[in-house]
Amino acid sequence: MDDINLHYRFLNWRRRIREIREVRAVRYRERLKKMLRDGDILRYHGNSDEVGCFVAARPLSKRNRYYEVTIIDTGVRGMIAVGLVPQLYKLDHQPGWLPQSVAFHADDGKLYNGNTVGQQFGPKCCRGDRIGCGISLDSDDGQLTVFFTKNGKEVGTVEVPGSPEALYPAVGMHSLGEEVLLDLNAEWGMEEDDGQMIVDSHEEDWNRLHDVKVTGTLLEYVGKGKSIVDVGLAQARRPLSTRFHYYELEITDAGEKCYIALGLARRDYPKNRHPGWSRGSIAYHADDGKLFQGSGVGDPFGPRCFEGDIMGCGIMFPRDYSQEAGDDVDDWDLEVFQKPSEVQNDMYVNNEDEEDEGEDLDGKKVMVFFTRNGKVVGRRDVSLPVGGLFPTIGMMSTGEKKFDRYENFERTLCNQTALTYFN
Repeated sequence: MDDINLHYRFLNWRRRIREIREVRAVRYRERLKKMLRDGDILRYHGNSDEVGCFVAARPLSKRNRYYEVTIIDTGVRGMIAVGLVPQLYKLDHQPGWLPQSVAFHADDGKLYNGNTVGQQFGPKCCRGDRIGCGISLDSDDGQLTVFFTKNGKEVGTVEVPGSPEALYPAVGMHSLGEEVLLDLNAEWGMEEDDGQMIVDSHEEDWNRLHDVKVTGTLLEYVGKGKSIVDVGLAQARRPLSTRFHYYELEITDAGEKCYIALGLARRDYPKNRHPGWSRGSIAYHADDGKLFQGSGVGDPFGPRCFEGDIMGCGIMFPRDYSQEAGDDVDDWDLEVFQKPSEVQNDMYVNNEDEEDEGEDLDGKKVMVFFTRNGKVVGRRDVSLPVGGLFPTIGMMSTGEKKFDRYENFERTLCNQTALTYFN
C-alpha cells in the first residue's frame, strides 16, 4: 500500500510540474501581429492599413526596468510607438490607444495614455534615434511613474495606475518599411546615489528666459499676451560660431495668434522686445512671414508658419573668418544624430568685396539665413556685434509652444538632436 501511495504522489508531482511549465510557457511568450522578428530586429509586415504590434514575453520589473528601441528605418510614415501595455493587449491597436497602456509615438512626438488622442510630449523621432521607456523605482498608492527617453536623455514622465509586473514592453508600427532594433536589456544610468532619476530640464542651455518656461526640450510662453510689451524671450547661452552655426525650432502649438519669432540677437537684447525689433537683432516672424532687422517694421520675406512647421536660422561665415579665443567651445556637450531631410547649401559666402551695410557693430560681416521645413527661405547680410549673435526666440500669444534644436548646417542639414549643440 505504501508503494502505491508513493507512486500516486509521484505521478501527481510530475503532473503538477508539467502544468506549471505549461502555464509559464503561456505566460512568458511574446506576442506579435503584422510584424516579423529576426533576432533583435522587428519589421512591419502589414499593408499599412493594419496596425502591427509586439508585446514582450516578460513585464518590466525592479531588476529590469528599462528598454530601448533604435529606429533603423521609418518606412513610409514613421508611425512607430514605444511603450508599456498589459500582457493580453489587443495587437491590432497601437500601444497607448487602449486603457492601461501608455506610449510615446515617434511620428508626432505625442504621448498616448489610454486614448487615441495624444498629448504633445516630446520631439519627433526619425531614423537613427533611440527611444527608451522605463519605470521609476518609486511607486506609491498604486501609481507608477513611467518615463521616456530619446537618445539617452529624458523626454518626460507620466503617472499611470498599476504595478510594474502588469506592464509589458510593447512596440507598434503602422506603415511599410518600418524597422527597429529592440534592446530589452538596456540600462538606464541617469540616477543619483539615492536611486532618484535626474530630470534634465535643459534650462542650462538658455542664458536668459523671460516669460518662457522650459520643460525638457519644450519652450512654452507663460506671459500675459495682452500687448506688445508682453513678449516672452528665450536666448541661448552660447552664440552661433563657425563650429555650431545653425539651429531650428518646431512649432508644436501656435497659440492664439502664432506670434512666434526666430532669429539672432546681441547678448544684451531687451527682454520685452521681439527678436528683430531692436538694434543688433534679426528675425523671421511666423505670423506674417516677414523679416525684421533692427526695426519694428518688417519686410516681406517668406511664407507664414503654422503648427507643425520647422523654422531654422543660421550663419554662413566668410572663409577667412577666424574665431576669437573667447569663443572657444571645445568644452561643449556634443551629440550627433542622423536626420533624413537634406537642404543643399549653396550659400557659403565670400563677401570680401561687398559693401558694409547696416549697423557697423564690429566691422565683421556675416550672412544670416533662414529655413522653413528644411528649405532655405532667404538670407541677409548682417554686421556681427561684439560677442556674437545668440539664438533668440520670441513669443507673444498664449498657448505657444515649440521644440528647439541646435544643428551644424554644413553641406546638408543632416544632423539633429533636441536642444543640443552639434559638432
